[in-house]
Amino acid sequence: MTLGVGGSTAEIELAKLRSARDVVAPIGVDERRARIARLQAIMREQGVAATYLDASTTTFYFTGLRLKGSERLHGAIIPAEGEIAYITPAFEEAKLRTMISIEGQVRCWHEHESPTALVIETVRAMGYATGTLAIDPATPFFTFDGLRRAGNAFDFVNATGVTAPCRMRKTPGEIALMTHAMGLTLEVHKAAARILREGITTTEVEKFIGSAHTALGFDIPASFCIVLFGEATAYPHGVPYPQTLQDGDTVLIDIGAPMHGYQSDVTRTYVFGTPSPRQREVWDVEKRATQAVFDAAQLGAPCEALDAAARFVIEAAGFGKDYALPGLPHRTGHGIGLDVHEEPYIVRGDTTLLAPGMCFSNEPTICIYGEFGVRLEDHIWMGDNGPNWFTPPAESIDNPFGL
Repeated sequence: MTLGVGGSTAEIELAKLRSARDVVAPIGVDERRARIARLQAIMREQGVAATYLDASTTTFYFTGLRLKGSERLHGAIIPAEGEIAYITPAFEEAKLRTMISIEGQVRCWHEHESPTALVIETVRAMGYATGTLAIDPATPFFTFDGLRRAGNAFDFVNATGVTAPCRMRKTPGEIALMTHAMGLTLEVHKAAARILREGITTTEVEKFIGSAHTALGFDIPASFCIVLFGEATAYPHGVPYPQTLQDGDTVLIDIGAPMHGYQSDVTRTYVFGTPSPRQREVWDVEKRATQAVFDAAQLGAPCEALDAAARFVIEAAGFGKDYALPGLPHRTGHGIGLDVHEEPYIVRGDTTLLAPGMCFSNEPTICIYGEFGVRLEDHIWMGDNGPNWFTPPAESIDNPFGL
C-alpha cells in the first residue's frame, strides 16, 4: 500500500483539526491604499481617466469590499487623481457605509434610475468630461452596454491593462497568506488520503474535504473539489458521475479554498494499493515535467518557456505533441491570488516576463483516456533570487507526501 494512504476514518481525521485562521493576518488598509496609488500611477502612464470596478475580486483587491454581483449595480470608480467613489443602490447605502475601509464618496441610485448613467455622471464630476474609461472585465455586458450608451463621449478599454500589473506581482503579505492556505490544503490532502478504503466513493471524500477546510478556518469549504478514481483520472476537470474506489486505482485529488480571500490549489495523484509498472512510469514522467517547469522559472523568462519545458519532457517520453492525446491537453499553469485563475498564464503565447512577486501553478497533466491520468500540482512564487515552492512537491508514487 502507498505510504500515507488508508488506515483512518473521516471522524478520526476531522477530530484532529483546529482553526488556523488567525495564524496569518489579512491584507490591511495601508496595503490597499498603496495598491490604489500604484493603479493611479499606471492609469496616468496609460492615459486612463478612471477605472470602473464591478462586484468582483478586483474591487476587493483595491478596496476590501466584498460585493455580490446581481442585476443591481454595485461598484467603485477609481480616478487617475483623487479619491474613490462608491456606487450603490440607495437602499443599500447604510450597509455599504459599515463595510467601507478606504474613504471615498458614496453615490446612490434609486430603483427607477439608471445606475450606469450615475457612473458616467460621477466620472464627469471628478473632472473628466471625456477621455478613456477602463472597465473591469468582470462587468456584465448589460452594465457595460449601459455605460457605453450613457458615456458616448468616452473611449472604453479593458481594465486588465491597468489592474493586472498590480495584481500579478504579489506583496510579502499576499505570499504569506497563500503560503498558509497552500500548506493547510496540503494537510487536507494528507488527511483525505488516510481515509481512503476500498468501496469509498468520490462524493464521500468530497464531503470530507469540505468539512476539513471549514474546520481549518477557510472562508468557505471549497472553491473547487475534484476527486477522481481509476479511469476518470484521465479527465482534467473530472466526470459527471461518482466513482467507487477499488484496489489498484489511480487517485487524483485537486482541491483549493480561500483564506482571507487568497486561494489555495494543490493536486496529488497516487495509487490505492500497489502501483503497476505503467502507473509508475507515467507518474515519473509527470514528476520530471514539473521539475522542468520549476527549473525554467527564472527571472526574466517568458511564461511560455515554462509550458515548452513541460511539453519537451512529456513528448520525449513518447506522448503526443502539443495538445494531442495521450499527453498534455491544456496549458501548464495559471496565475493565482484572489482568483484561482488569473494573470499570468503558463501557456504558449504568453510572453509576460517572470518578475518578483509573480505566483502561478505548475500542473502539466498527463491524460490517457481509457487508462488513467496523472497531475501533480504545486505553485511557484518568484522571489528576488528566482523560483520558490509554496508547498513541497510530491516525493514519489510510493510516498507522495514524503512521510
